[in-house]
Amino acid sequence: MEPTALDTGRFVETLDREGRLLAAAAERAGTDAKVPTCPGWQVRDLLRHTGAVHLWAASYVLEGHTERRPFGDAPDLDGAALVTWYRDAHRRLVDTLTDAAPDVSCWAFLPAPSPLEFWARRQVHETTVHRFDAESALGGTPSPVERAVAADGIDELLRGFHARSRSRVRTDEPRVLRVRVTDTDTDAMWTVRLSPEPPVTVRGGDGEADCELSGGAEELYLALWNRLPLPSVTGDRALAALWRERSAI
Repeated sequence: MEPTALDTGRFVETLDREGRLLAAAAERAGTDAKVPTCPGWQVRDLLRHTGAVHLWAASYVLEGHTERRPFGDAPDLDGAALVTWYRDAHRRLVDTLTDAAPDVSCWAFLPAPSPLEFWARRQVHETTVHRFDAESALGGTPSPVERAVAADGIDELLRGFHARSRSRVRTDEPRVLRVRVTDTDTDAMWTVRLSPEPPVTVRGGDGEADCELSGGAEELYLALWNRLPLPSVTGDRALAALWRERSAI
């Protein structure tokens, strides 16, 4: 896969900031608070999940594992102690990515220029979406997502996750879904070809589309991760409904 618009250093800086924001929101909301964007979850579930993912990701880079490993169990902590544990897990991940050699060799599950860039990128989007979840437990206006980060996250979702065989976004007959970001450069557009097989996505506007999803980068990013309503839908709305129903990762 060609390099992303952001480099590893920028990903790590963003990861650092987003994890700090997540912890601060969790601390303010309290671990009992419900997470509206993750039905059935409380803040404690969010911290345990995200912290465990951070440590799992760090272990590949730090220890050079070349095959998939199971997630570790989060500790049986709650309240302030759980927030502290999350902060420590996040710091371990940031430090691991910062100190790693650029050519570190380890397992990764999406195409990327290097395993290090894969893990930095993947953890940025893991953390940004869950930071939004943590802030949703507080109410009010959430922290903004940078346009470049949001556009990159849309690219990872469409050309990474939904290129895999496990994607359930499929149609009986060939259909075309277009995703267009309206507040960045003209390259921020993707054409998603749907069929009984896994989706095939390319950057740019490739031919006519049956349905277009469009909006600002941040809003569209969070909508495609099913955290917000889709900002604008034109054409066959059944394809937008299909995305909402089957795109969960």
